[in-house]
Amino acid sequence: MADTHRITFEPVDIEMDVHEDEHILDAAFRQGIHLMHGCREGRCSACKSFVLDGDIQMENHSTFACNEAEENDGFVLLCRTKAYSDCTIELLNFDEDELLNGIPIQSVTTRVASLESVTGDIVALRLEPVEPAVFDFKPGQYADLRIPDSDDVRSFSMASTPSTPNNVEFLIKKYPGGKFAALLDDGITVGDEIDLTGPYGTSTLKDGHVLPVVCIGGGAGMAPILSLVRHMSETGNTRPVHFYYGARTPKDLFYVDEIRSLGESLVDFTFVACVSDAAGAQSSGAIAVEEGNVTDAVDRLEPSIAKSEVYLCGPPPMVDAALELLDVRGTPSDQIFYDKFTSPAFD
Repeated sequence: MADTHRITFEPVDIEMDVHEDEHILDAAFRQGIHLMHGCREGRCSACKSFVLDGDIQMENHSTFACNEAEENDGFVLLCRTKAYSDCTIELLNFDEDELLNGIPIQSVTTRVASLESVTGDIVALRLEPVEPAVFDFKPGQYADLRIPDSDDVRSFSMASTPSTPNNVEFLIKKYPGGKFAALLDDGITVGDEIDLTGPYGTSTLKDGHVLPVVCIGGGAGMAPILSLVRHMSETGNTRPVHFYYGARTPKDLFYVDEIRSLGESLVDFTFVACVSDAAGAQSSGAIAVEEGNVTDAVDRLEPSIAKSEVYLCGPPPMVDAALELLDVRGTPSDQIFYDKFTSPAFD
């Protein structure tokens, strides 16, 4: 068995054990310590921290996330770092409310309950946990699904809520050449088993917060935002919610009727769908459909976005454009929530 060492995190005064053969971030997950994280592959810098004392080794990572000068100074990415002595590590990015309220990572065997095409290239995959019989998570989080007969995993956000822990929904976009996507057309059928590990992610609603919520999504990025909106409706949350969703054509819009219904139980709810390829703007009841990029609509319709909490999920170009807009508008970084997990489709 690998040797075990003690990690002390500053300035939060939290301690935990770590085995020499596991990454520090994984050890935290195992013990229910909810450290900030993103890609978990050494590519995004969300878990960057500073080693105050101890012997560590950082494995393969992107120099964009932690360059050589930073590494020499003592900065590390916890998702790629192993400890070989007791260590003291300063956390540079953490959420005190979430730190000790994280849900420990679960390994769950699931069974495919249904597969449904909701657009030409997005599939709703619903999984039923078998062992254990429930999967616990927070709205807005994501999980790793293992590709059957492979050691490869793909990360997907949950669209369902904790109210149905025995039926977990994912919205998955089919990319040409995608390993998991290819199985959605020919390879995965109802009754098949899929291994799930999670939950991961920090893009969750914070208890006690009162600022209005602005959600910006695109494509399969509908999933975590739908989970948030569903949860707010289920729990009677009274925060204003404005949901902006970008798609290529009107045919790529889905779950519109459910979103309209959810909005009827929320306070000050609006849903604006934006299509980049359309003859012109349209509307349908409480649902507005506009032509153009989703960030353009947000720019025009959210003059007070600096006083909102903003949740993002979608293709990287959309997220980057939204982050640029929020920076220009002066939205504080601690009011912006998105997870930086990567997909091979964007490599």
